[in-house]
Amino acid sequence: MRYALSLVGLLVPCSATWLLPQARNFIYIVPDGYGQASQTIARDYVSLLQNGENADAPVSIKLAADEMVIGTVQTLSSDNFITDSAASATAFGCGVKTYNDAIAVDDDGQPVGSILEAAHMEGFKTGLVVTSTINHATPACYAAHVKDRDSYEKIAEHEIGYSHPLGPQVDLLLGGGRCYFKPQSDSTSCRSDDVDLFGFAKKKGFRVMQDRKAFDELKKGTAKAANLPYIGLFNDGQMMYEIDRLRKPEQEPSLLEMVETALNSLDRATKWTRKGYFLMIEASRIDHAGHANDAAAHLFDTIMYNDVMKFVREWIDKHPDTIMMSAADHETGGLTLNGFDPLPLKEVSMSIEEVERLWEDFNGTDRRAYLADTILPGYGLSGLNESEIDTILSNDDLESDLTSRLSSKAGINWSTGGHTASDVTLHGYGSGWRGGNLKADMAGNWDNTELPVYIEGVLKVKMSKVTEKLRAQGTDWVGKRSEGGSNHIHGH
Repeated sequence: MRYALSLVGLLVPCSATWLLPQARNFIYIVPDGYGQASQTIARDYVSLLQNGENADAPVSIKLAADEMVIGTVQTLSSDNFITDSAASATAFGCGVKTYNDAIAVDDDGQPVGSILEAAHMEGFKTGLVVTSTINHATPACYAAHVKDRDSYEKIAEHEIGYSHPLGPQVDLLLGGGRCYFKPQSDSTSCRSDDVDLFGFAKKKGFRVMQDRKAFDELKKGTAKAANLPYIGLFNDGQMMYEIDRLRKPEQEPSLLEMVETALNSLDRATKWTRKGYFLMIEASRIDHAGHANDAAAHLFDTIMYNDVMKFVREWIDKHPDTIMMSAADHETGGLTLNGFDPLPLKEVSMSIEEVERLWEDFNGTDRRAYLADTILPGYGLSGLNESEIDTILSNDDLESDLTSRLSSKAGINWSTGGHTASDVTLHGYGSGWRGGNLKADMAGNWDNTELPVYIEGVLKVKMSKVTEKLRAQGTDWVGKRSEGGSNHIHGH
């Protein structure tokens, strides 16, 4: 924790110097894998569309996130200058530095309470809304405690309260990862046991949704449908990239739709209560696109993040007892923009993930024609000559070939397929005097562990109280670490 010199000459925790605006509700938004260059790509792309696509006369504009910048955040983990999402989410979710792969446990594997659990303990409603699997590293750190982030089955159990010693901690969960909530007897299950977490959720009073139709019923806001608690998982794996979802909106809700629905539900559930809510939102797939060096998918998910930021700002203006902060867990891809012109990304209509799925599923006889007539135009690479097409076919590495060609076309350069150690931008918003206090408090550079400490002060909750209760239960319930652990610095 940062320290400051008090009037009597003593070193005191920085929280003692914060103005700490009190609020009933707090929203924390994670644009996973997002860096300053991610925002630049999105901003300049939108600017081009607005100015008649004239790259020779660029116009300076601001997107929603640009208007809410208040500081920067350091991201290193306890065992590496380059963090993974697990260690970083443990830091900004629990206020504790830990090793890469750790989910809400410290360096010794002891559980540490999260800001979401602390809010729940004091009577706040809580929610997780993501576009990854709901048991991916970032959301996991708010409601699960395992020594290895790959313990997906155990994370799912904790998140729904099945094997969490304090019971269900989250009132609404929206995202992907259906397969981890189904028993192995289900052909679409990812589990290695017969635990039926959807069945357990229903017994605990959760409304369970597994498709777009069920979500739309919830979105209508009827009294019964919108009641908490509920869980909605809309893909067995990760939810679709936004660039793919735009072509198939009937299959899955967007992040913005899920956020709007979640906030309406939380507001309705707490309208007449003294305590409000804590909501964590993750624009998860910015990161996955960075790992894949997929410029177009990265762009569209970053634009969606800005759409969510705009909506949340407008929400807070209408609900001024709410404060928002937003910072990425780390930057992914080591983006630089040289010879940059994002306009070629306009021609792309699918992610490289979708390209590979289509290529793998193709059962026709003329793969060359399918590549030239369907795959390449869909990925914004129509017009390649015969020799270039021959090269792509002979290389048999569609992801690497196509992403590098598209990035080169747009002047977008990736230095890695993994994470980087760069600081990330801190955004924040509050209405009126709350916003003024927030900016005064959080201007400057912060360690990621300091962010939940600030939220503690705003909501008047204590993560240490949760930690004490968790540790009173021993550690047998904590998910174990696999042999040798795993390394997600260069993975997701």
